[in-house]
Amino acid sequence: MAGTLARIELLSGLPNAELEALARRCRWRRFGANQQVLAHLDPGTDVLFLVEGRLRVSIYSPSGKEVSFEDLETGQAFGELAAIDNKGRSSSVFALEPSYVAFIDAGGFLELLRADFEVARRVMIRLCRMIRLLDERVFEFSTLTVSNRIHAELLRLAGGESDRQSVVIKPAPRHADIASRVSTHREAVTREMNALARAGILRQDRHALHILDLPRLAEMVHEVLGMIPLGAV
Repeated sequence: MAGTLARIELLSGLPNAELEALARRCRWRRFGANQQVLAHLDPGTDVLFLVEGRLRVSIYSPSGKEVSFEDLETGQAFGELAAIDNKGRSSSVFALEPSYVAFIDAGGFLELLRADFEVARRVMIRLCRMIRLLDERVFEFSTLTVSNRIHAELLRLAGGESDRQSVVIKPAPRHADIASRVSTHREAVTREMNALARAGILRQDRHALHILDLPRLAEMVHEVLGMIPLGAV
C-alpha cells in the first residue's frame, strides 16, 4: 500500500518506510459511483487520501438544492478541518466515479504534521487556498451578476489566467454542476455558455470544454472585478 500513498501530493517525498508505516495505520475502502464518502456534520475526524477516482465536495439544503465547492482528483487529501478542530464534517463528499480511499485517524495525521514540517506546510498552503477561494466566492456572490459569476467560474476551472491562448477542460463540466457552484439554475448556465460559444470564446463537445480565447475570458472577469486577478488577495 505504500506505493499507492506515494501518489498523494501531500505525502510526496516521504521515505518508503514512513509511507509503509502510514499505510498500515490506514483503513482502505472502495466506493462506487454516486456513493457517499462523508456526510455533512458527521462527527468523524479521519483524514482521507484519494488514491484513485474523483469525488465531489458539496452541501445540500433542506429542500435538496446542491451547493458544490470543488471536485477532488486522484492524489488529493481532504478532511483536515475535522481532524484539526474536532467539530465534524464541513460538507458532504460523494464519489463521481469508482474511487479508492485511505482513511487515517486524526491522531495519526496530527503526529505526521508534528514530525514533518514540509507536510505541515503543504496542509497550511491548502487551507490558505480554501480561504482565498471562499473570499472570492463571497465577493462574487455579493457584487457580480449571474453571467459574471459564470465567467469567473469558467476561468477558475481553466486554472486561472495564464499566457496560454486556449485550454481544454476534461471531463466537460455539466451545466448543472456549474450552476450549483455559482448559485443559479442550469438554464442560465446554458444560455451564457451558448453566448460565449457564439462569441468564439469557448466550444463544447461531449467529452471536453474548450476555452478558445482564455485572455478574452480573463479580461471579461477582470472588467467586473476591478482588474483584481482571481486568488490575488
